[in-house]
Amino acid sequence: MSTATKAREVAAETAPGYRASRTLPLRVEALRQWRRRRTLVMGGVLAALPFIMIIAFAVGGGPDGRRGGGNRITLIDTATASGANFAATCLFVSAGFLLVVPVALFCGDTVASEASWSSLRYLLASPVPRARLLWSKLVVALGFSLAAMVLLPVVALAAGTVAYGWGPLKLPTGGALAAGDTVPRLALAVAFVFVSQLVTAGLAFWLSTRTDAPLGAVGGAVGLTIVGNVLDAVTALGSWREFLPAHWQFAWADALQPQLEWGGMAKGAVVSVSYALVLFALAFRGFPRKDIVS
Repeated sequence: MSTATKAREVAAETAPGYRASRTLPLRVEALRQWRRRRTLVMGGVLAALPFIMIIAFAVGGGPDGRRGGGNRITLIDTATASGANFAATCLFVSAGFLLVVPVALFCGDTVASEASWSSLRYLLASPVPRARLLWSKLVVALGFSLAAMVLLPVVALAAGTVAYGWGPLKLPTGGALAAGDTVPRLALAVAFVFVSQLVTAGLAFWLSTRTDAPLGAVGGAVGLTIVGNVLDAVTALGSWREFLPAHWQFAWADALQPQLEWGGMAKGAVVSVSYALVLFALAFRGFPRKDIVS
């Protein structure tokens, strides 16, 4: 029997009015994820970080003049110059690790959590096609990951403006960005951070389709991301480090220069998207063949 004939027979056996594209709507999946306690906890942690830093600067007397005798001025040294500087500083201190956690959590807790609750086979029996299940969960997970990355700088910009005033973005290398240019540049920086984290998202999502333990998928993605950061610190690798997504994770700083530089961000985006597409493809290829026993 040909594949086309088999497909027609399957289509003929479906219930009248059944449409695979209408199963597990995105708004339903998004509402389910929004009500999860881990979503609220993660949002609270990200929203609280700027206020914790403001308190730390107030207690410590601010970052100015505390460079340990060095002459090099860093982004942290200009944190209290304006609300824009404070938002950029919060992004700087969190992009390397803190923002990795919500991405790994939202993407790694997708399919694996359903398996751990023994609800995955009932979802597929609804019937929700496996590709549709993965698509809905991936889109919602990426949406929540993006929301987490936007939440932190938005809260930091608002809190920093109240605490330190609104003004130009003072650059550690000298000069400043006009106040009207800071928001678009910060938005571009956040967009690149999101793209750079697609590797972690793809890794966590793929692991989620391979295991029934959500912590295994989340921990595996975070662990391998840390390994990538360690390898990038090995200067003996030379130009091979350019193939590591971690090598470009702070290329967003080029968006905060007087003359916008696209080179590093473009290379980093290509590397991240390439890895992510391969990992997403592995998830969509392997899951339809997986024996669902939970």
